[in-house]
Amino acid sequence: MTMQAVSVEPVRRAVTVSKPVEDAFRLFTEEIATWWPFPSHSIGGDDTVAAVFSPASGRLYEVHADGTEHDWADILVWEPPHRFVLAWHPNPERRTEVEVQFVPSGDGTRVELEHRGWERLGAVAHEARASYVTGWTLILGLYEDAA
Repeated sequence: MTMQAVSVEPVRRAVTVSKPVEDAFRLFTEEIATWWPFPSHSIGGDDTVAAVFSPASGRLYEVHADGTEHDWADILVWEPPHRFVLAWHPNPERRTEVEVQFVPSGDGTRVELEHRGWERLGAVAHEARASYVTGWTLILGLYEDAA
C-alpha cells in the first residue's frame, strides 16, 4: 500500500490600510511591538515585551522582559517594502511558511498574507490550520486598527 501526500489549503487573509506601501511594511515589521497581542499570541505571554524582524540575522523573534529571546521564524525572503517570507516555527520541530505581500491599492496598501505548508505538520495539520484561520484574522485586524 502506498501513502499519498495530503494537501491542506493555505490560510489566506488580506486587509487594506490607508498607508503607502513603505509605511505599511514598516508598521508590520519594525513597529510590530506596537500592535501585536503578546499576552495571547506569543511564547512568553505577558513577559513578552517586543518582537524583532532581524534581516541581518535572518530571524523573527520575541524578547522577554528579562532579555531572553525566543524564535518565531527564519526570514527566507526579505524584499522591503513589498514582500517577506518566513519559515514559521513557534513549534521548532514543524515549520510552515508565511508570506506577506504589500501591494499598492488606490491611496493605500493591500496587505496579503498566505500561511502554507500545513502538510508538514502531519496528523495535526488540519487542527493547526484551523487555529491560524482565526489567529490571522485577529492579527490582521489589530494591524489594520494600528494603521
